[in-house]
Amino acid sequence: METYVVALDQGTTTSRAISFNQAGEIVSRAQYPFRQIYPQPGWVEHDPMEIWATQKRVLAEAVGHTDSKQIAAIGVTNQRETTILWDRTTGEPIYNAIVWQCRRTAPICDWMKREGLGDLVAERTGLLIDAYFSGTKLKWLLDEIPGARERAQRGELCAGTVDSWLIWRLTGGRAHVTDYSNASRTMLFNIHTLEWDAELCRILDIPMSLLPQPRPNSEVYGYVAENIPGLEALAGIPICGSAGDQPAALFGQACFAPGQAKNTYGTGCFTLMNVGEQAVRSGAGLVTSVAWSVGGRTTYALEGSVFNAGSTIQWLRDELGLIDSAPECDRLAESVPSSGGVYIVPAFTGLGAPYWDMYARGTMVGLTRGTTRAHLARAVLDSIAFQVTDLVRVMNQDAPCPLTVLRVDGGASVSDILMQTQADLLRLPVDRPSQVETTAFGAAALAGLAAGVWGSLEELAGLRRSQHVFLPQREEAACAEDYRQWRRAVERARDWVESV
Repeated sequence: METYVVALDQGTTTSRAISFNQAGEIVSRAQYPFRQIYPQPGWVEHDPMEIWATQKRVLAEAVGHTDSKQIAAIGVTNQRETTILWDRTTGEPIYNAIVWQCRRTAPICDWMKREGLGDLVAERTGLLIDAYFSGTKLKWLLDEIPGARERAQRGELCAGTVDSWLIWRLTGGRAHVTDYSNASRTMLFNIHTLEWDAELCRILDIPMSLLPQPRPNSEVYGYVAENIPGLEALAGIPICGSAGDQPAALFGQACFAPGQAKNTYGTGCFTLMNVGEQAVRSGAGLVTSVAWSVGGRTTYALEGSVFNAGSTIQWLRDELGLIDSAPECDRLAESVPSSGGVYIVPAFTGLGAPYWDMYARGTMVGLTRGTTRAHLARAVLDSIAFQVTDLVRVMNQDAPCPLTVLRVDGGASVSDILMQTQADLLRLPVDRPSQVETTAFGAAALAGLAAGVWGSLEELAGLRRSQHVFLPQREEAACAEDYRQWRRAVERARDWVESV
């Protein structure tokens, strides 16, 4: 009887479940979107109960025609930094989830910087002070939700990122855990000792009793509880793998050796490089996180994060109404030889690495009467490639050895025109795998290792296959001039607040 591993892939805009066989092939999948909540400019929220309901629904659909005895394990991967606070007894959230993109805690970050806490945060956590990370989001919830701090001090509440929320729910409240990769994105976790940092929790006035237990990425956290409506057939299946979406993709891309790197083209873009068993502190605007801890060995990653990538295509579709679907963006972009001098900087929620500008705003420059929606579509795809180029350039400054190839995945990686533009700008091969669901497979692989479905990293590496390798084609000088103009456009986006 064939054995399967199921991954829950809880993303920023959709909840998904994917079942993999031992060859790493997809057997079944299900996906369902959920609401994006924007209470005011710069704020982004999700309904935690909607996240749970959609994730439960897709899990049931993905395994609906499978004998539950064939399912060896469940792994979880998730949108990182998104922060939830819930009642320990009832399981009810006391407020919406504050999403990783949300900028509401920028004033708290400004206060931390004025207090001179940047070096402490960087040394202990590997991160920079930014509203992106979970710590200030949790402080905001405790400060602003009536009665939350008092209830937290009485031990009535649990806090966590989405991995903690899903595992808590799946185990019927028996397991309040997080994995090291997710913990290392909170700005509260010491990545060297692999423990919550008491001093940082004190500075942000966060009771440590709220926090989940940090655990390695590949071990049994608990078992699916009985009597979860719709999931009764899965009761007793171990939940034994967890990682944030980006380290899960690094693992799923089989980047097991130091120096190997990948970029995920999702709602945002995230470039990660395996730097081995010693954390490397960036001097160029990147952050350091735990990638995974497997078999008693902890692997670290350098990371650069772009806040808006695929979300820019969604903006073109949903807010501007210029396209009906993401594939139409490609077709339009391919109909023109270039963006016609148009540059779009999608700083809708500020700029991430290497700029870390919480106050930058989206900017469009170079418009003429000859600008068409095709030029805008091309400029949107170009903006994604430019932002990744920013990341790779600074990563090469920090890394012990320069990148020689970039492995790619995520929804927008199916775009040939985007991948070719990326290869041209980087002057590097861009390697797209035949299995582009690398985030989900990374979670499945971590769970499968713990359950004995796969025996080693070498066995997992042997499952990866390249679907297409894009090589640089366009003249280097032309690409360099485009990139120079991009950097000028970025400066316009960063000057906006000061100039109004």
